[in-house]
Amino acid sequence: MMKRTLIALVFAATGFTAMAQEGDSKSLHATGKEFMRKGDYDNAVMVLNRAAEQEPRNADIRKDLAFTYYLKKDYANAIATGKKVVDAFDDETGYQTLGLSYKAIAEYTECEKLYKKGLKKFPKSGVLYNEFGELYAMQHKLDQAIPYWEKGIEVDPNISTNYYNAARYYDEKDDLLWSVIYGEMFLNIESLSPRTIIMKNIVKDNYKLLFMKPGLLNTYIAKGTPFTRAIAETFNKYGDVTTEGVTAASLTVLRTRFITDWYKQYATQFPYRLFDHQRQLLQEGTFDAYNQWLFTAPASPDAYQTWVKAHEEENNNFLKLQSNRVFKVPEGQYYPH
Repeated sequence: MMKRTLIALVFAATGFTAMAQEGDSKSLHATGKEFMRKGDYDNAVMVLNRAAEQEPRNADIRKDLAFTYYLKKDYANAIATGKKVVDAFDDETGYQTLGLSYKAIAEYTECEKLYKKGLKKFPKSGVLYNEFGELYAMQHKLDQAIPYWEKGIEVDPNISTNYYNAARYYDEKDDLLWSVIYGEMFLNIESLSPRTIIMKNIVKDNYKLLFMKPGLLNTYIAKGTPFTRAIAETFNKYGDVTTEGVTAASLTVLRTRFITDWYKQYATQFPYRLFDHQRQLLQEGTFDAYNQWLFTAPASPDAYQTWVKAHEEENNNFLKLQSNRVFKVPEGQYYPH
């Protein structure tokens, strides 16, 4: 009886110790992350190392430690820790963190090997495709970067940065149609970040150029893929709407006619989340507010505020929809171009 009681006490003590250690590691992890958020990287490293010692199989602690070393610009330790993460844990963000450290010291060859390894494990990781593209962009190899951003959009269509980088690439290449399409996709996935202002201006400027350059849409019609050609043909029907100026008002009329026509002719053949969203806004009476947010706000903040004051209810309805809905892109809506 005494022996059984002693064994039970030993097991109980072991359980209490494990629970205490788990509790301590969680507390240390939280404390380390708080130091990291405050920019106190020395204390963050110290505390996260203690947490990792207590719970060596915790991937999140190891990743946060590697990222803190990166923020601290201690790239040697960031790489050493990051290598342990990708070797020991089945986690795609570990590849992202390690890649950041390789990029920081311009170790491009090792970084390329890392991303190739990561994409073999995670072939549908839009994050890793984006990082791979950015690796080439850092080396001024944009034509090698764009296939990775495109692939990221195809396999993991809700990662906003692939759209952002692709839109900027097509802006550089004067591929105005795909710059505005990907730019607007980005703005709906990531509508309230500092990058939103940059992208709004790109979309606004390229929409102007698209309808101010005679014959440009005809080039897309002649040389584009079926999806691109369908868009260009539909836009081209209503180009006369902008003959007196490419403004938020004229673009709202043009884009309204585009959506109405698209759903008569092409929506079944080419389902596309962006056009579904525009149609929903039309049906709910907030499409004008959306176009004002998209085109007037970056062109003239004062004019935008004047419009908002005159259309308060419509604007509030639009903002409510924008803040409450998740713009989620289904798989299978990628079209080569």
